[in-house]
Amino acid sequence: MAVKVRIPTPLRKHTGDKAEVAAEGATIKEVFEHLDRQFPGFRQALYDQDGTLKRFINVYLNDEDIRYIGGESAPVIAGNVVSIVPAIAGGIRS
Repeated sequence: MAVKVRIPTPLRKHTGDKAEVAAEGATIKEVFEHLDRQFPGFRQALYDQDGTLKRFINVYLNDEDIRYIGGESAPVIAGNVVSIVPAIAGGIRS
């Protein structure tokens, strides 16, 4: 059974404008690999050329930041929800 992956608006161009997709895998990394097989080019939106997650991409597994639960090696099970959240910066400098 699959996990749900919530896709932020800036990345929906890679998923045919879908806000949520299903993916399979035992870890976050495997889920992202499966997404790239479903939607070729998706990986490039998440990873730098050296293969690390881009620093402005935050990933949550059931509302927990994966950086604190094993990173891309964090285990996932059927029914989990993975949320991809791009960091937002900006504001007014005084």
